[in-house]
Amino acid sequence: MKSVVTEDKPAPDKAPALADRPKKSGSSQGVIVKPVVNAIGVLRYLAHKGAPERAADIARHLEINPSTCFNILRTLVSEDVVDFNPLSKTYSAGLGLARLAEQLVTQGQRLQLALPLMRELAIERGITVTLWRRMGNDRIVLVSSESSPTDLHIYMPLGQRLPVLMGASGRLFVGQMNLSEKDLRAEFANIRWARALSFEEYLEQVHLAQRHGWAVDDGYFSDGVLAIAAPVRDTAHNIAYTVSAVMIRSHHPNARARIKALGESLKELGTRLESVLF
Repeated sequence: MKSVVTEDKPAPDKAPALADRPKKSGSSQGVIVKPVVNAIGVLRYLAHKGAPERAADIARHLEINPSTCFNILRTLVSEDVVDFNPLSKTYSAGLGLARLAEQLVTQGQRLQLALPLMRELAIERGITVTLWRRMGNDRIVLVSSESSPTDLHIYMPLGQRLPVLMGASGRLFVGQMNLSEKDLRAEFANIRWARALSFEEYLEQVHLAQRHGWAVDDGYFSDGVLAIAAPVRDTAHNIAYTVSAVMIRSHHPNARARIKALGESLKELGTRLESVLF
């Protein structure tokens, strides 16, 4: 767990095109789909250039096969993210690309609007409140975090990723994944827990989370850390995020008595966040 117990204390001139950017390395990169890389390179180049370009010039700059570049451009035009001028036979960034960027900015703004609500609970309870988002089928990522400024708290870096089964949040996400017991058992076997946890115990905790509407991880994710999480649902009523209260167990001797109250508070916060995030 990349977390730290802490205590609060009082642009370049020109963005390089994809071909000029350093490539990431390491096993975490996974399978690279070259046509996707080339398509993103074309979009980035056109967005940075800010002026119409011919296909041959784009291909030469990005060192893409001219025929491949033409097919990529034609596909991007059909998807409305690139515009084609038939008179000059040039390509430029399209309105669809601007709309995609606008949606991403809006999402970031919505996350900013969620912070005051999270901060309110963090200060009231003397805890750290985190917001997790599911990424694909096997990971969750930390997207926001707020802590009480007057209490010792647990610091977790934004962008931290965990297996989807992990923590209190994992017990909520798993409840809607519709995995067979065999598949869930196989995924569970790959997780390293901080203290002993059988599959049967974990499954019972998932079922309890479904009944209560909030989940608990009592030191299994990280020894000595208690986490409680509640769902944040999208307009289709799927769990898109979870909001979690994280605390150092030794600093909360009556933690068990607080779990239900915190769980209900997080459920209420999750509902409030739904109106902000969706």
